Amino acid sequence: MKVLFHIFGIPVHFFGVMIALGILAGIFVAYLEVKRKKLDVGKLFDIALYSIISAVVGARVFYILFYDLSYYLNNPAEIIKINEGGLSIHGGLLGASIFAFFYFRKNNKLSFYKYADAIAPGIILGQGIGRIGCDVFGKVMSIPRPWGIERQDQLLHPAQVYEFLLNYAVFFILWRKRKSIKYDGQLFIWYVILFAINRSIVELFRSNPSVVGWFSISHLLSVLLIIGAVIFMIFAKKKRVDNPNESNGEAVIRTLDWVKDVLITLALIAVSLIIFYTIQA
Repeated sequence: MKVLFHIFGIPVHFFGVMIALGILAGIFVAYLEVKRKKLDVGKLFDIALYSIISAVVGARVFYILFYDLSYYLNNPAEIIKINEGGLSIHGGLLGASIFAFFYFRKNNKLSFYKYADAIAPGIILGQGIGRIGCDVFGKVMSIPRPWGIERQDQLLHPAQVYEFLLNYAVFFILWRKRKSIKYDGQLFIWYVILFAINRSIVELFRSNPSVVGWFSISHLLSVLLIIGAVIFMIFAKKKRVDNPNESNGEAVIRTLDWVKDVLITLALIAVSLIIFYTIQA
């Protein structure tokens, strides 16, 4: 992984810095939503802390089980070396979800559905920012394109760029939708489904263990996520939300907000591309 600098001889990796920035940005966005929905802000930070820990554990376990099990069985000491890479985003989502299940079961006065909706935009935003620092590139380009990344005299697909662009698009959709959901949990379901679709698209440009033909392990996990989201939707639809019709004045404000959100998203894309190509290229 690319090293940005050293602190007392300890390397600080680009990927680690971007993950940290992604976490901070995601928590900030979740904080704004939790306040808007008048939920307990203190509980948000508890959920965020333990969800991050659970996500890292789940991401590592999934990577070991589905991507390189034989290697880790022969080299068990390598299992704990997460600083060298080897995390599955699907496993991270599952790990955090398992923690959330037990947390909200214990704290049954809290609404899992409301908190899930509040944090969904922040999750996908954090994933997008974190992906900027990833150094796992895509396949060799069959036709050279100006946005390709050269490695060992080969022009590769910048799969990270494809993914953070798609993630930012999902963030924009969720952010715009957050005030007009029809039932609690809807925004989180959209996040899971759109995230799974994003991963399936990006996977077409990457090289991962195949199940059948071009259908990879990551595609299989994405299909399972979508199935899980549909099942979750069946239960979530019982939590209906009443959204009053907006006045003409509110419609104007909503239009201005839309323009503002578009500009912010475009600025985020521009900054991300500059950072990525400045450091990775």
